[in-house]
Amino acid sequence: MARFTPDDLHASLARLRWPLRLTWAGMWAETLVQSLWPFTSLILLGLAALMMGVQDALRIEIIWGIAVLLLLLGGLSLLYAGRHLRRPGRAAALARLDASLPGRPISALLDEAAIGQGDADAMALWRAHQRRMAERAARARGVPGDLRIARRDPYALRYVALLAFAVALMFGSFWRISSVADMAPGGGPGLAGGPVWEGWAEPPRYTGKPTLYLNDQKGGSLTLPEGTLVTLRLYGEVGALGLSETVSGRGEVASSDNVTAQDFAVRRSGEITVSGPGGQSWDVVMLPDASPRVSVSGAPEVSALGETRLPFSASDDYGVAAGEARIRLDLASVERRYGLSVAPEPRPEILVPLPTPIAGDRRDFEENLIEDFSKHPWANLPVRVSLSVLDAAEQIGRAEPAALVLPGRRFFDPLAAAVIEMRRDLLWSRDNARRITQVLKAVTHLPEDIFRSQTLLLRLRRQIERLELRARFGLDEEVRAEIAEELWGLAIEIEEGVLADALERMRRAQERLGEAMKNGASDEEIAQLMDELRQATEEYLRQLRRQQAEKGSGQEGQQPPGDSMQMTQDDLQRMMDRIQQLMEEGRMAEAEQALREFQEMMENMRVTEGQPGEAGQSPGEQAMEGLSDTLREQQGLSDQAFRDLQEQFNPGANAGESQGNEGRDGGQGRGQQHDGQNGQGQGSGDPQQGRRGAQDGDDGAEPSEEGLAERQRALREELKRQQGQLPGQASPEGRAARDALGRAGRAMDSAEQALRDNDLPGAIDNQAQAMEALREGMRALGEAMAQEERDGAPGQGTAEADRRSANRDPLGREQGGNGASGSDAPLAEGENGQDRARRLLDEIRRRSGETARPEVERDYLKRLLERF
Repeated sequence: MARFTPDDLHASLARLRWPLRLTWAGMWAETLVQSLWPFTSLILLGLAALMMGVQDALRIEIIWGIAVLLLLLGGLSLLYAGRHLRRPGRAAALARLDASLPGRPISALLDEAAIGQGDADAMALWRAHQRRMAERAARARGVPGDLRIARRDPYALRYVALLAFAVALMFGSFWRISSVADMAPGGGPGLAGGPVWEGWAEPPRYTGKPTLYLNDQKGGSLTLPEGTLVTLRLYGEVGALGLSETVSGRGEVASSDNVTAQDFAVRRSGEITVSGPGGQSWDVVMLPDASPRVSVSGAPEVSALGETRLPFSASDDYGVAAGEARIRLDLASVERRYGLSVAPEPRPEILVPLPTPIAGDRRDFEENLIEDFSKHPWANLPVRVSLSVLDAAEQIGRAEPAALVLPGRRFFDPLAAAVIEMRRDLLWSRDNARRITQVLKAVTHLPEDIFRSQTLLLRLRRQIERLELRARFGLDEEVRAEIAEELWGLAIEIEEGVLADALERMRRAQERLGEAMKNGASDEEIAQLMDELRQATEEYLRQLRRQQAEKGSGQEGQQPPGDSMQMTQDDLQRMMDRIQQLMEEGRMAEAEQALREFQEMMENMRVTEGQPGEAGQSPGEQAMEGLSDTLREQQGLSDQAFRDLQEQFNPGANAGESQGNEGRDGGQGRGQQHDGQNGQGQGSGDPQQGRRGAQDGDDGAEPSEEGLAERQRALREELKRQQGQLPGQASPEGRAARDALGRAGRAMDSAEQALRDNDLPGAIDNQAQAMEALREGMRALGEAMAQEERDGAPGQGTAEADRRSANRDPLGREQGGNGASGSDAPLAEGENGQDRARRLLDEIRRRSGETARPEVERDYLKRLLERF
């Protein structure tokens, strides 16, 4: 082992030179910061105030008072520094550095052996100890000073001063400090520093441009937005500095006071010149503020219930601030007959604010104006719509007025349409009051032929008497509005009906659909009425099932008559889809005939519960139908979660539902309002599904995310039950279906947890994954069923006669792959298609020649003949 000599000791101590110096410097910084922080804070505050120009904005007496206060505080801060300032010595630095090392090796190196100087073993042990201490001392690093002064400055005043100085550096100028010299006696600008000036160019706030300090803009060219406010201050001897500008149209302006402030707005390109000592000149290029633009970007879309959606686009160089739509009656285009033949009472224009983006860029956007004008007197009359937008500079941009018919709700029931027409005539002019009473009395002359409820009849007669009485003694605006509101409610109730019996509801839906065919309804209205028919039909089937269950007609072993025709719910759905397709294609005659046949078939229907191995649905078909119901309900839950997410940002978005979506109340059907007041039946034919939805809808109240989570949990349990009854699990396709449904279940569990955590975006994502997995499972199940049918697996298929029956329509004709009926197949009644078509054509010709029929019906029959 090498000996540790005195030279080694000196070398070890020499290596500590720089760590010791750094530690000493840190101790100096520590004592300076802890003793001088009040003084430095005062200096930073003073500099910040001077750089921001406080001395130019306050009176000289206040400035001197602040200066005296700062001097007193400065003296106190220096006294504080003198009391706390301690000069750190090298010995203290060495002790701090030694304390930062384990075992204090520096002190050990400086020590000497007290005993054992003559003992060789003792000295060898001492040198070994010093060698280890030298190795530890070689790892010494400079100890930083403790700059924390939170205990001495509990209110963080030092940070306030530092923030003020940083703001002054960004928005102030060191040039302003020189103006302090002008406050001293005899130190005016005219004597010492000469005349000075300051200037700022502040663009309008809506442009987002920063303010420019003109003293820092050393001449040249300036590009400023229109409306920029230029402020110039001239100090010094009168006439020493001058100002001329051509950007505002004011002409040359000269200073007239010792301290003069000139401000003007930039209205055109030009030049700004400050003449005199230290003056500058700028060529100003003005950026014009363009007027906003707005235009209608598409044809208005109208829903079946009268809601209007008018797409438009707007743009502006800095952003659109607001907009509005003005709607006025186009009286020249109104067909002046019946109640519209009299002069209309003056009504103000309809003013509707245009929607603008809540967040994001408003410089160029597209939006939809969504309103419901069904109750307005101008509904379904020609109007002119003018769109206008406003920018932050209060410039207005207008679009060309668009001519259109103000959309409103259409009524297909003749009685409801008559009541609405009388309501319109009443609001058109009070002079129509006598005519309205006469028409309504004629309508109620034979009430048993048209009124389905005595309550509606009495309510209408009450309004007739009230209107007749008021027409004699004066009809004021308040009473007219009350009568119009009551007539609107009557028409809605007549149109939609308050029918408890499912069969009557179904007949009512069929009648409304038939009237829509005759009146040329739009595709949107047809879709709405078809949806009502589907709901009423499903409710009627549920009522039939309940009646059959009470009578025991669906018990096991009981078979329907041998000549009866087997129909499933999918067959009924295909028939209604076929009716809707015919109407959308304009084949109204065929659609009406199919609707009549559908009505006759539904009224003569008997419902039987199919058993495994018997005529009816196979287990695979039952499983497929159950999964379809589960997918529909999952879609409804996802739609409702998405609407709740929209309503968090747009509270007025709960006015209604889109078609095809589950109702707000879960079990209350599709296409309804959120409050569930339409009262239509559940869209699904599954009673259990309706019970699940009803668990969360409490008297029409809006369900919370907790209610959605409970519905999601119930749907997950239903899927688990369906997984246990899934057929064909031994085949690869069956295993694929089971795996897909397992993924769907896990996604449903995640969606339930997200709903309980009020994480609507996460819930919607998980619900989308569940729906995709359900679709994959249904596809795999369909492939498994097809494979079993090809293999002829017993117990899983249906009889050959039942398969052929399932491929026929209600008239007994064979169907193609897409559900279309072949024209060459025999009818169930034994009559071929040509004979039936000839008989129908003869009937149409006969009816069109009967003069006793209404003119509208005869025109319709003639149009049917023109198709042939």
